[in-house]
Amino acid sequence: MDSSKREGETSINIPESKSTKGKNVAHTTTVMAPPPPRGGWRRGVSIFDFILRISGLVAALAATTTMGTTDETLPFFTQFFQFQASYDDLPAFTFFVVANAIASGYLVLSLPFSIVGIVRPHAAGIKLLLLILDTAMVAFTAAAAAAAAAIVYLAHNGNSKTNWFAICQQFNDFCQRISGAVVASFIAAVIFIFLVVLSAVSLHRRH
Repeated sequence: MDSSKREGETSINIPESKSTKGKNVAHTTTVMAPPPPRGGWRRGVSIFDFILRISGLVAALAATTTMGTTDETLPFFTQFFQFQASYDDLPAFTFFVVANAIASGYLVLSLPFSIVGIVRPHAAGIKLLLLILDTAMVAFTAAAAAAAAAIVYLAHNGNSKTNWFAICQQFNDFCQRISGAVVASFIAAVIFIFLVVLSAVSLHRRH
């Protein structure tokens, strides 16, 4: 009886699932994004520095050429006198022309260094050199502009206590040109101040 049951029974072999043999472990690989390039803001500052140097060059050249070519002769004269006004009649104006010409030459020579600062924004030595020279140019151009501005003021208003008569009513073109030259020189001095500030900020943020 038992044997007949055993003979009629069908044995079913259930294959062992893969999950019972072992579990597949999913390995996740975390890919780190490359860090953003450093020095981007320094390159932007260097580009702005280059633009300011070109603007300062234009202002300094305008001041030099305007003052250096200022000369006016009145249409009337006497037998012994000819009324003429020229920039080289006054030492302050001569110093003004020389100072702004030096500033213009310096700005031209500094342009390659500014380009190097754009290519290599982490170069601190170049920025330090430009900072020192720009500071000297601030004093140079500001002194020349201030000295010329004092003479321009006297030319427009005169000084009765020292018997200095205003000449701008007679030499109108002369006064307009020297006034424009002084304004251009002050603009160049302000641009030099901005250049000093930019270099100082760039060097400070480096440390």
